Amino acid sequence: MIEIRPQRIYNKEVTVPGSKSYTHRILIAAALSDGTCTIYNGLKSEDTLLTLSALKHMGIKIDVGKNRFVVYGKEGVFKPCVEPVYLGNSGTSIRLLTAIASLGQGVYTLTGTERMGERPIQDLLDGLGQIGVRARSVNNNGCPPVEVKGGKIAGGSIALKCGTSSQFLSALLLMAPYTKNGIEINVVEGPVSRPYVDMTVDVMEKLGVEVIRDGYEHFRVDGGQTYMAGSYMVEPDCSQAGYFWAAAAISGAGIKVKGITKKSHQGDVRFTELLEAMGCEISHEKDGITVSGGQLSAITADMADMPDMVPTLAVVAAFAKGTTVIENVAHLKAKESDRLGSVVKELSKMGVEASCSDTGMMIKGGTPSGVEIGTYGDHRIAMSFALAGLKVPGISIRDERCVEKSFPDFWNVFEGLFKR
Repeated sequence: MIEIRPQRIYNKEVTVPGSKSYTHRILIAAALSDGTCTIYNGLKSEDTLLTLSALKHMGIKIDVGKNRFVVYGKEGVFKPCVEPVYLGNSGTSIRLLTAIASLGQGVYTLTGTERMGERPIQDLLDGLGQIGVRARSVNNNGCPPVEVKGGKIAGGSIALKCGTSSQFLSALLLMAPYTKNGIEINVVEGPVSRPYVDMTVDVMEKLGVEVIRDGYEHFRVDGGQTYMAGSYMVEPDCSQAGYFWAAAAISGAGIKVKGITKKSHQGDVRFTELLEAMGCEISHEKDGITVSGGQLSAITADMADMPDMVPTLAVVAAFAKGTTVIENVAHLKAKESDRLGSVVKELSKMGVEASCSDTGMMIKGGTPSGVEIGTYGDHRIAMSFALAGLKVPGISIRDERCVEKSFPDFWNVFEGLFKR
């Protein structure tokens, strides 16, 4: 457990690690490529290293350096795996790799933690089934562990549900170039978290694969394409940047996160727009985005496209005048924890009036009190509620090491806010 002690925050510039979402995707595309890919600024965290380890397990050679990964692509060829592939509680890893495993040889079993066994994946399995892939939930409950039989895939047309996760769509897109005839996807539900689809398409196109799309409803990827070897840079993670922009909002300081621009495909870059609507000042500069805190007022926010920022906005809302309403985030119930219920429970412990429905949350700003915050093994709960400790004495975060899932150096960067 770590205790946060309120201190004065000075105007700061901070650096956050590479994007978790981009790192997962580019590691997989590089593994499928036609040669050596050097990936700079990729995130080294619990989740991304699970993806990396799984790819190694499947026969891909990967060298890990100080600020780079070197991936030796094998053009879609994977070796059989007799032992199960363990993916912890990384939903991104298991969903993307379930589709990738269908390109391999033999039967692959992908498994994870107890919580992973509660996270839905059936819509992806159904999509794979429509193009002839044998993929099933081992426990017949629509959740991991999953069993996938690899082999040559002709491709074809898929009617896909993405109301629970856009990662089902991303998974099929990433593997599509290595089918014989390509894949055509008609999205019949969703997708939620649309910017993550844009990130997937961005990675594919940067590595030389053409994606034909009509908005978020129709996608076509021709077969016989190959991801190109080369050198690639991962941009900083806007989800992680959000904690420091929120710190500025709560403390009144000015905090710049370096290396991020509003041109990013990451949906969480728009978190700055929500903070601006609440009363903060936003400055877009060549080398980063600065948020300066102000008098905070409540807002109503549709956060369907930035679900990872919901706990962060909820904590900021606890310090705002009025009642903040967060809408269209039903899919948060299937994250590392039930993020709607978890956030409301911890805010209520702090004396903040908060409630949730099946699709959203309401937070009435007030005067939070210091308590021990339960994290539910969820990195985003830990990092978001740490921000309350900037203003509220007595905030302690249990299981603080859960941040290693996505931001191993978070506490050091956070402590740096208090240094001149």
